[in-house]
Amino acid sequence: MSRAKIRLTLIKKLGNGQCHYNHQVGNCFDFDTDRGKLCPMAMHVAFPYVDILRYGGQIPGNPHNECVFSCPDVDILNVFKIEKIDE
Repeated sequence: MSRAKIRLTLIKKLGNGQCHYNHQVGNCFDFDTDRGKLCPMAMHVAFPYVDILRYGGQIPGNPHNECVFSCPDVDILNVFKIEKIDE
């Protein structure tokens, strides 16, 4: 059984200025191949959601195969969407 593809997209920024990784709205990341490009704090928060979606679960209150989360930076909150990509 192969693992599902997961895409993370920065969909919104809350706060003024730039995060320390300089992420911009619209940036997309492949969970498996772009790990070094995504802020480690955001990756840490994303992992449980990715794990749930990748292995067939769903996140309550979110659309099927998707969820939204924010990074933990209190100065610049980056809001990401996680999508399970069905192939």
